[in-house]
Amino acid sequence: MNVLLVLLAFWVPGLVFGAAIRLRGWTLAATAPLLTFGVVALGVPVLGGLGVRWTMLSVALWTLVLAVVGFGLAFGARRLRAARHPDWTVDELPKLPLRDHVVMAVGVVAGMAVGAVTFLRGSSGINTVQQGWDAPFHGNLIRWIAEHGDARPSTVGTIANLPNQTNYFYPDTYHALLSLVFGKGGLTMMPTLNLAALAVIFTVPVGVAALCRVWGMPALGTAAAAAVTTWFSAFPYDSLWRGPLWPYVAGVALIPAMLVLARYLLKPDGIAGPVAIGVGVAGLCGLHTSVVFVLVGYFLLILLAVLFRYEKIEWRRSAPSLIATVGLAIVLGVPLVLPSLYNASGVTSAHWAPEATLAGGLGETLTFSPMSEFPQWWVGVPAFIGIVLMVRHRRMMWMVGAYVVFGGLFMVTVALESGIVQTVTSVFYNDHWRIAALVPLAGAVAFGEFAHTAVAWLVRKMQPRVKLKPVALTGVAVLLLAVVLGGLSGGGYVGRNAVRLSTTYKDGPTVSKAEEAAYAWLGQHTVPGEHVMNNKADGSAWMYALSGVMPVEWNYYGAEGNTKAAYLSAWVDQVDKYPQVRKDLTDLHVRYVIQGKGLAADNAIQSVGVARITEGPMFRVVFRNPDATIYQIAGQSGVTGSAAAPGASTPHGE
Repeated sequence: MNVLLVLLAFWVPGLVFGAAIRLRGWTLAATAPLLTFGVVALGVPVLGGLGVRWTMLSVALWTLVLAVVGFGLAFGARRLRAARHPDWTVDELPKLPLRDHVVMAVGVVAGMAVGAVTFLRGSSGINTVQQGWDAPFHGNLIRWIAEHGDARPSTVGTIANLPNQTNYFYPDTYHALLSLVFGKGGLTMMPTLNLAALAVIFTVPVGVAALCRVWGMPALGTAAAAAVTTWFSAFPYDSLWRGPLWPYVAGVALIPAMLVLARYLLKPDGIAGPVAIGVGVAGLCGLHTSVVFVLVGYFLLILLAVLFRYEKIEWRRSAPSLIATVGLAIVLGVPLVLPSLYNASGVTSAHWAPEATLAGGLGETLTFSPMSEFPQWWVGVPAFIGIVLMVRHRRMMWMVGAYVVFGGLFMVTVALESGIVQTVTSVFYNDHWRIAALVPLAGAVAFGEFAHTAVAWLVRKMQPRVKLKPVALTGVAVLLLAVVLGGLSGGGYVGRNAVRLSTTYKDGPTVSKAEEAAYAWLGQHTVPGEHVMNNKADGSAWMYALSGVMPVEWNYYGAEGNTKAAYLSAWVDQVDKYPQVRKDLTDLHVRYVIQGKGLAADNAIQSVGVARITEGPMFRVVFRNPDATIYQIAGQSGVTGSAAAPGASTPHGE
């Protein structure tokens, strides 16, 4: 039931809107999650600006409004085209026999199955807390939106220890969508986050299948491409255990859907292309602004393919659609991107040290194994052969270009430190892991080309010797290829990728089951508006997401200086010595202090005032287990009611 609720949240709004603007078949199935995020991204500022509470009902009504508008535009555009250009016909995709659709569906299901098994095994189930640095922020943001009914980024600064920062920005479309299902049908925080990650994994095989279908790859190659989308370590798994980068993973996972829609730029069909791409751009901006730069790169490569006549276009018919697409993408995307300038310097100034030589980076790129200690030979080598075959067959040359561009960008980023490299990769936090996640898409498509070509070659070689019909021979060849590559890769690298994923999906050290029990105890013994003093370096930033208990320190970075939170982090143990400590505790309505055993990172800077606390007259132990201790502060027992924002400025030191 829980997984169904999350899947419905991902697909239903987009299916409704996509069907209204006349998307159909594989295109509709693949682009529905993208359009869902677009609908949500556009709804956040509109509903918030109108003072409409962010709820499942209000978002459903917003979706219906957009669907009605989209249907009207689609209907009007078709009537206008029929009146002005009665000789124009829609250049539809060739009809496929049912058998081909079944083959493609089998590939999609295979890819989903490998992804599901890998994720569930690596995460040890949907209730496991992700131990990564960014994880509690995402969980806190989802609960904050759900409880406050406002998803505008300018209203969520509190969970970043910036409650007075009205220009605070973080792309929160991912969180806004999940806030709608959080708490519904028994969905607690970790199942919400983990099932959403699984839903994102499911979008990739569907997107790649539709991508290959609309750009002309045969059904067998399409199925093979979809099947191996979940074999690569670099995406999606490395970005799920490292970080975790949940919104970024969602954005990258939906790039295939955008490339499906890009086909409408060359073969226009009313307003379907411009409107869907415009809404899709809004969705990607709302998920993670860096993904928009990836999309621009792909669209430029498609343009080059057109200019070099690898792809055909009728400029006279496509010009209105192209102009409308650019216009809508700017109108719908720019307002969502502009607020990101608030934190632009923080993004571009990030630095990650090189982790490979140029030769090592080249090897990782050639085998589609970025950031892997050992190459994924059984998917990487066939994929590289597929790249060669795509060039030879002149199929999707822009995808070959994408492999060269993003693979080359990864290679220099992982190996070199220079001003040029840092400038080019600044939108990705100068992070080679994020760029590595862009390489497997070309690998999956190229693997499909290899599989289709290899099976056709095997059939030609077998046909004179084996008395079977071509269809049966093809089935035998496919089975042989699947057994060899699937067997040698360990069933699609399930074990290897599950081990990588399990790096940050475990019981501790940041948050253990014992610490979760402590948060639950606090949830039962605190009241709305009350805060709990905590150590910014341990896992207690999770207490709000998991149990609804507001911490004084909301994240591992800690509050800014000259704030109540920062002062208490340094001096809370001196409550009997410094009157300002008592005053701040009272202002924030703090009765309890929690100490956790594990730390978010070995080099995390602790809240020394919390770390120094021991049992005594001022701090009485009220809960203790092997991993957590909760103290009640003497003299604070009467603190109840609403609290001041813990990051609010206070004139300490004056």
